Amino acid sequence: MRMRTVGAVRDDRGQTSVEYLGIIAVVVAIILVLTTTDFGTMIATAITNQISKITG
Repeated sequence: MRMRTVGAVRDDRGQTSVEYLGIIAVVVAIILVLTTTDFGTMIATAITNQISKITG
């Protein structure tokens, strides 16, 4: 019974590594989209405009 518990922990570690790799891939994809298109500029402009409205 103890062997099953240890095996389950090892399986979870491998799964966690794959999940972290997936998250990193998504973050890299988002950064690439924001830097290679005008979408990043549009977001920055919208944020700046909203801050200007709030601060006057």
